[in-house]
Amino acid sequence: MSGSGPSTVAHFYDELATDYHLVYADWDEAMSRQGTALDALIRAELGTGPVPVLDCSCGIGTQAIPLALRGHRVVGTDISPSAVDRAAREASARGVRLPTATADMRRLPFADSRFDAVVCADNSLPHLLTEEDVCAALAEMRRVLSPDGLLLISTRPYDEILRSRPASTMPRTGSSPAGRAVTFQLWDWHDDGEHYDLEHFRLLPEGDGWSVRVRRSTYWALAQRQLADFADRAGFVAPTWHTPASSGFFQPVLTARRP
Repeated sequence: MSGSGPSTVAHFYDELATDYHLVYADWDEAMSRQGTALDALIRAELGTGPVPVLDCSCGIGTQAIPLALRGHRVVGTDISPSAVDRAAREASARGVRLPTATADMRRLPFADSRFDAVVCADNSLPHLLTEEDVCAALAEMRRVLSPDGLLLISTRPYDEILRSRPASTMPRTGSSPAGRAVTFQLWDWHDDGEHYDLEHFRLLPEGDGWSVRVRRSTYWALAQRQLADFADRAGFVAPTWHTPASSGFFQPVLTARRP
């Protein structure tokens, strides 16, 4: 994660772990919707039965928990210790088992061919800022997949974003114990036109005003053809992009198979 090293990314998500759910108006509803969409993609590719799944960027469990609730044998890893701790607690509170571990997706602590599906969702891969690091992560995902296993990666719709290079995102509201929480982002694009520094703003009610929390990280706006090419170079076959309209997932999803 050159330029945005592992410790920096881990710190970004450690700070977000306690209130990440406030990105959503209703986190449980969002989990259910995302789990339904990913489950449908997995079953369409691998058959109707539940399968062993690795979520290698599980965060607080937004995708891992609903997949486990749908019967899949899910293991969650993330570079943030605070995030995986919360994911395990949230899973337990919902009556589902979710083994977790802190791990860098470029060095996954699992034996070869352990999982039938690997999920890397919610724009996690673009935290890797170089071709070398992206390919290293994809090679690790391929290694832990069983033959004919399924890779699922979701990113922001970067083909659209790269046409306009926006400076900010629209505000989103969620519900906190103190009242409405507001989240938005400011983006500063690098000279190469592909990388950008992100400031994540969270406004929470406090007394007669607001408290403001700002977290910072850097991303690589990977175009769809670019990421599909990286997957091909890592040894995957049949890379296919699924639009939100076709998959029901809130971001474009790339699927590919380990031959």
